[in-house]
Amino acid sequence: MVAEAETRGLVLMADHTYCYTPAVLKIRELIADGSLGEILFIDSVRINLGLVQPDVDVFWDLAPHDLSILDFILPGGLRPAEVSAHGADPLGTGNACVGHLTFALSGGGMAHVHVNWLSPTKIRQLVVGGSRRTLVWDDLNPQQRLSVYDRGVSLDAQSRSAAERKASAISYRLGDTWSPALPEHEALGQMVAEFASSIWQQRPARTSGAAGLRVLSVLEAVSISLGAAGRPAAVTGNEFQLEGTR
Repeated sequence: MVAEAETRGLVLMADHTYCYTPAVLKIRELIADGSLGEILFIDSVRINLGLVQPDVDVFWDLAPHDLSILDFILPGGLRPAEVSAHGADPLGTGNACVGHLTFALSGGGMAHVHVNWLSPTKIRQLVVGGSRRTLVWDDLNPQQRLSVYDRGVSLDAQSRSAAERKASAISYRLGDTWSPALPEHEALGQMVAEFASSIWQQRPARTSGAAGLRVLSVLEAVSISLGAAGRPAAVTGNEFQLEGTR
């Protein structure tokens, strides 16, 4: 589909609706302008009671939301070389009902995605830890969806060699916490407007077909890792992964 759209000069867009919510647009902005600093870790949790699917595992059911968001907010998009996935099927359904996915970020950081159909409590939370600030997105808290913490760990010798950094003292930064103001708009309307704008301007959409392909490439590697008892699986791709990132 990506190849066909490119050949015909058409716009192919993935329906990654979460990427057009005010919270995710703000997260992308804060990462892009350096407010968080270098990304050290990402922890995404999407758990709830059900719905257990008979024909797909929890990764393919829930993780596309988290992966599409990460592809949207990370500079350069979602491009791990390999992923590791661990799942459990305590109900005996034949599909993983609880899953953990990890992969490396550029610069030495790490991302973790936890998805679960069996939790009695519903949690939708994303934590993005940076060298300057840490951001927490709680999608179930309409009064304060985003919180930015000016707290973290610092090394006294960050600009020196690795050996010197290892031997240097660790200091802790304890600053303020603030909640960015978010505009009120409906995500589906923003997504449709982006589709129309990308067609009118003859440019790739923010969530292009290539973005959808990157998410699918990660999910395919997840299935391979899951079948190999969690051993890392390469994210192989396609020649279109580098196209239409933004």
